[in-house]
Amino acid sequence: MGNIALDRTINLKAAVKKRRRKLNSEPVGYALILPFYLFLAVFVLFPIAYNLYLSFTNYNLSAIEWVGWSNYAALLHDQFFFISMKNTLVYTAVTLTLTVALGLIFAVLLNYRLYGTKWIRLSFFSPHVTSMVAVSMIWMWIYEPSHGIANSLLEALGIAGKQWLYDAKWALSAVIFTSVWKSLGYNIVIYVAGLQSIPRHLYEAAAVDGAGGLRQFFHITIPQIKPITFFLIVTGLIHNFNVFEQIMIMTDGGPLNSTTTLVHQIYIRAFQQFQIGYAASLSMVMLLAIGLVTAANFRFGGRGSTNA
Repeated sequence: MGNIALDRTINLKAAVKKRRRKLNSEPVGYALILPFYLFLAVFVLFPIAYNLYLSFTNYNLSAIEWVGWSNYAALLHDQFFFISMKNTLVYTAVTLTLTVALGLIFAVLLNYRLYGTKWIRLSFFSPHVTSMVAVSMIWMWIYEPSHGIANSLLEALGIAGKQWLYDAKWALSAVIFTSVWKSLGYNIVIYVAGLQSIPRHLYEAAAVDGAGGLRQFFHITIPQIKPITFFLIVTGLIHNFNVFEQIMIMTDGGPLNSTTTLVHQIYIRAFQQFQIGYAASLSMVMLLAIGLVTAANFRFGGRGSTNA
């Protein structure tokens, strides 16, 4: 066993040296990838590092004062931080679950080559490419209490209308529904592409063995599209955690802070109250939260592997 381990170590070192010699002999490759790493350093790594520095300061656009961990300590006593964190987690969990689950269901239905399915796919995808500002304005009109379509439909069914964006019990749900409506089409298109890449012989073999449509869905479809589901969960998690436009336009965090989110609080602290250092600490907490949840997805989600 010792000789085998020694041989593996020697082979590994030889492979590493060979790889380094190959890279050193191809300077053109470094030149080709240099723009990407420059972009990464200037527009991603440096802003993160500078934001981390600001989070330990009291910066109000006129002077920078080093305050150490004071901003992070203040977070523990900030009720708006905990409210915004709770709203962000609820929004992310519900929106992500609905967009992934409904995206898969609609994708399975639209995967059949029936007349008009291409136009239906287009109708689902159109909201995704529409500006969030435009979508928010449209849904504000739909949610309008007096003459909005939502309440008109409810009243036609004999149900009392709601103060959708003006009631703390319904505001966040209304924003979530708007976000799901806008994002659903993207998941559907990605899932349809994944479903069409599944080999047909798997379903044919399952049908021969007597497996029905439901068993085929759970034992063939879901495992085969696991990498796509993993991709949509990770990207959707990051996207939903950064929710801001619809909150700012539709509710501005209200009523009674029932829809305020982390990014909304960062905006208020940085650009309305000019507490740049405190806003930087909020953004670092959000970055840490996204990183931890994403790492957990990679750890327990098997990196999307169909073998996991």
